[in-house]
Amino acid sequence: MIRIGIPQGDINGIGYEIILKTFETEEMLELCTPVIYGSPKIATYHKKTIGSNTNFVVRNTPDEIQDRSLNMVNCFGEEEIKVEYGKATPEAEQAALTALDRAIEDLKAGQIDVMVTAPLPSASRIADEHIRQLAPPNRNGLTIMIANNLRIALATDSLPISQVASAITKDTLTEKLVILQNTLKRDFCIDNPRIAVLALNPKNGENDFAGSEEKEIIAPTLAELFSHGVRCFGPYAAEYLFSDKNYQHFDAILAMYHDQGITLFNSLSQDEGVNYMAGLPVVVASPAHGSAYDIAGKGEASETAFRNALYTAIDAVRNRQRYDSSHAHPLRRQYYEKRDDSDKLKLDQADDEGTTTML
Repeated sequence: MIRIGIPQGDINGIGYEIILKTFETEEMLELCTPVIYGSPKIATYHKKTIGSNTNFVVRNTPDEIQDRSLNMVNCFGEEEIKVEYGKATPEAEQAALTALDRAIEDLKAGQIDVMVTAPLPSASRIADEHIRQLAPPNRNGLTIMIANNLRIALATDSLPISQVASAITKDTLTEKLVILQNTLKRDFCIDNPRIAVLALNPKNGENDFAGSEEKEIIAPTLAELFSHGVRCFGPYAAEYLFSDKNYQHFDAILAMYHDQGITLFNSLSQDEGVNYMAGLPVVVASPAHGSAYDIAGKGEASETAFRNALYTAIDAVRNRQRYDSSHAHPLRRQYYEKRDDSDKLKLDQADDEGTTTML
């Protein structure tokens, strides 16, 4: 059973509601072993407020976690934390970070296999920074928003619009596109992914009248990456790619900045989308919506996006296992030497990396 760590997120929002609704059915406990990181007192408060019948079991240590049970790791002891539905408070933000850090600690230690967070406080960039620290040294994560077969990644995330143009560099695009291609292959089992890249400027720069980044940076970078096996196409004006559903010809899209990607995504995902953090050695996902303060505590929240995040995380873990297993012992590349009318297969010639070369 795949152990999924679930940090409680924003206690003043709909986090606990969608968790409790998701695990009302025992079928979910047959797919994974959920481990909530949070406060039993707060969970019970939410449970009573929305009238949920979902039961959880408090575990003192990860060693006590059991399959086919909704487990709860108490991150706060007997500490009293006030729940104020629909409000962004420092106490709620700190409670979210405390639970998140405990889950990250257990994720690094191998006590849980993946992490699916409940919606975090919308104003907390610190939480995002904590998650990105899971990336290897000198590497950055990549946000991919997923809804069915729609996948939109962000070249820059949460930057002021005045800083976006200077952040679109050859190195940035190369890093993001390589991460995106590798993620599509390893986590989503797409053997030869096609990636569309959006333009930065209106109408694709319109012959440099609206900007020159497409001509000077984006297009040359895509051409170089394509020559190295990354099947990236563009840049495309967003109005072209999303008119007549042209985006459906691609396995993923790389948007240049947050609003460019999120606006298109929200118009197509119908509040069922998933945020997936690519480029990490572990699987991390979350529902694509926020804390939904306007309906917090009313029992009206839909758990669909959170459930989809769980499904995405489970699939990604299994896909990684299959991918790594199938690529663990690759055959050496072989070549034929033609010096006369006969073909002689050379098995003892290898390149510097220990693999033979096709000549």
